[in-house]
Amino acid sequence: MSDFPFGFGPPDPDRRGEGEPNDKQQGGADAFNQLGQMLTQLGQMLSQAGSSSGPVNYDLAKQIALQRLSSEGGKQVGFGKQDTSGETAVRDAAHLAELWLDTATILPAGATTSVAWTARDWVEKTLPTWQRLCDPVATRVSSAWTDALPDEAKQAAGPLLSMVGQMGGMMFGSQLGNALAQLGSEVLTSTDVGLPLGPAATSALLPANIEKFTEGLERPSSEVLVFLAAREAAHQRLFAHVPWLRQRLLDTVEEFAHGISVDTSAIEDLATKIDPSNPSSIEEVMSSGLLEPKRTDEQEAALTRLETLLALVEGWVDVVVADAIGERLPGADALRETLRRRRATGGPAEQTFATLVGLELRPRRLRAASSLWKLVGDQHGAEKRDELWSHPDFVPTTADLDDPLEFAERLGSGGEMDDMDPIAEIRRAEQRERSEDAGETGMAGTAGSDEDDEQGKRNDSGDA
Repeated sequence: MSDFPFGFGPPDPDRRGEGEPNDKQQGGADAFNQLGQMLTQLGQMLSQAGSSSGPVNYDLAKQIALQRLSSEGGKQVGFGKQDTSGETAVRDAAHLAELWLDTATILPAGATTSVAWTARDWVEKTLPTWQRLCDPVATRVSSAWTDALPDEAKQAAGPLLSMVGQMGGMMFGSQLGNALAQLGSEVLTSTDVGLPLGPAATSALLPANIEKFTEGLERPSSEVLVFLAAREAAHQRLFAHVPWLRQRLLDTVEEFAHGISVDTSAIEDLATKIDPSNPSSIEEVMSSGLLEPKRTDEQEAALTRLETLLALVEGWVDVVVADAIGERLPGADALRETLRRRRATGGPAEQTFATLVGLELRPRRLRAASSLWKLVGDQHGAEKRDELWSHPDFVPTTADLDDPLEFAERLGSGGEMDDMDPIAEIRRAEQRERSEDAGETGMAGTAGSDEDDEQGKRNDSGDA
C-alpha cells in the first residue's frame, strides 16, 4: 500500500524539474510572506497604540527590539567548552579584575553581582533608564508643536490631537526599538555608552558581542574579556561610590531635553512651502530640517557640561584600568588604544543616542581627561586623585582640560587645595550655611526687640 496520499507520489526521475517551483515562484512566495509579516506587525502596532499613555510607546519599542534580536535567540558565546553561557568566564574575569583594581584606586568594589547578558537581556535591563532619558525629549517635541498652535486650532482639532499623540508615541517607540536592537547587538558591557544604564551594583558583560569584537584584534578572547571586565568594574566603582555622579549625568541629559523649543515661525514657512497638489513637497520640507528644534544657548551649555563629565569619567577609567592591568596583560596597551579610539569616535552609541535624544554621547576631551588624571595621580597619588570625585565642585572643569598640567600644579601649590579634605570641606560648608541662617534669624529677632523697646519708650513719653 502506498504511503503517499491520493494524487501524490514520489518524484519521477525521468521528469525531473517539471512542475517544480522555479526561483521566480519562490521569490513571489517570499514577498507575500514578508508582506504578511509587515501587516501583522502593523496590526500589533495599531492595537497597542490605544494602550500607550506616554510620549513613547515603550511596549512597542521592547517588542520591536526583541523581535529584531530574535534571530540570535538567547544564545550566548561561551569562552570554554564547558561554559556555553559565558557565566563562569565572566565571573572569573570580574573577580580577577577586582583584585587588580584594588591596587590602583581607593574606591572599593562597586558591583555585588557579575553576570553575562545576551543582547535581549541588555534591552530588557536597560529599558527603564532609556525611558528616563527619552521621555523628556519626546514630551517636549510632541508638545512643542501643540503649544505653538492657536487656541482656536486646538479647540477645532479636539480628539485629533489625542490621536496624533498616540501615533507620535508609536513612531518614537518604533524608532527606539530599532535603535536599541542595533545597539544591543554591538555593546560590550552595561556601561559601554558611558552612562549607568543597567541596575545598580551589577557588572554585566555581553560574551557574544565580545566574541565578535575580538575577531579582528588578534588577541586571545580571554585576555579581551578580562580587560573589558576591568573597565566595567572601574565604572561600577565610580558610579557606586560617587553618589552624585549617576544623578548628575542623567539630570544633564534631562536638562538638555527640557530646553527643546520649536520656532513657531516655521509653521508659517511650512504653509508656504507645501504644495497640496505635489505630495513630494511634504517630503522635501521634512528632510530640509525646517521642523527640527533648534538648540538654545542653555542646551549648548548643558551639552558642554555633559561632554566634560563623560570625558572625566572615561579618562579616569582609562587611567585606573591601565594602572591596574600594568604588565599583567601583554596586549593591554593595544586594547587600551582600541577602546579609546572606539569611545572617542562615539562607537555604536553615538548615532543611536543622537537619534533618540538629540545629542551625542561623545567624550571629545577623552585624551585630555586621561592626561589630567594621569598627571594628578603621578604627582599627588591615587588617593588625592580619587578624592576629587567626593564633590562635584572639586572635579576638574572644561577649562582645566585645556591645561591639565596647570591644574595638577595648582592642586599641589601649597594653597587650600593642597591641604583639602573633601569631606571636611563639605561639612564646613554645611555648617557655615546653618550658622548664617541662624545668624539672620537672630538679627531679625534682635531688630524686632529694639523696635519694641523704642516703641515702648515713645508710649511712656506720651503717657507722661
